[in-house]
Amino acid sequence: MSEHVLVPMDESPLSAKALEHALEKHEDAEFTVIHVLDFVDAGYGAPMESTLPGYWEEWYESAKEEAETLFDDAQDAADDYDVTLDSEAVVGQPGRSIVEFADENDVDHIVMGSHGRKGLSRLILGSVAENVVRRAHCPVTIVR
Repeated sequence: MSEHVLVPMDESPLSAKALEHALEKHEDAEFTVIHVLDFVDAGYGAPMESTLPGYWEEWYESAKEEAETLFDDAQDAADDYDVTLDSEAVVGQPGRSIVEFADENDVDHIVMGSHGRKGLSRLILGSVAENVVRRAHCPVTIVR
């Protein structure tokens, strides 16, 4: 049975670097890329109209479209290695959602960028990578 590697993706250059690292180091693995749609993070920067009906549904649809773009870009990178990626967008708190996905899907290894958040949300919410390292049942490789 092949190894199952999970690569959390966001818009940061380090998540793309983590995917490249995973593809290079785990040649015969099954790969899943995950993107977490984070309502909490979105709420910190929400405009005044976020109190209007329908705002969060529109945010959700837009976030899903952004996730699909991330997945398409990830697959483009994986094509260079003749690898087909599985992809999953989930709603939740990033660190917790990554660990839960790994637990529920028999992930053998997590490869992720060292940070992706910027500004105030990074200070308030803490490090996703640190949270994953502390809670994951499997090895975690942090790419810088």
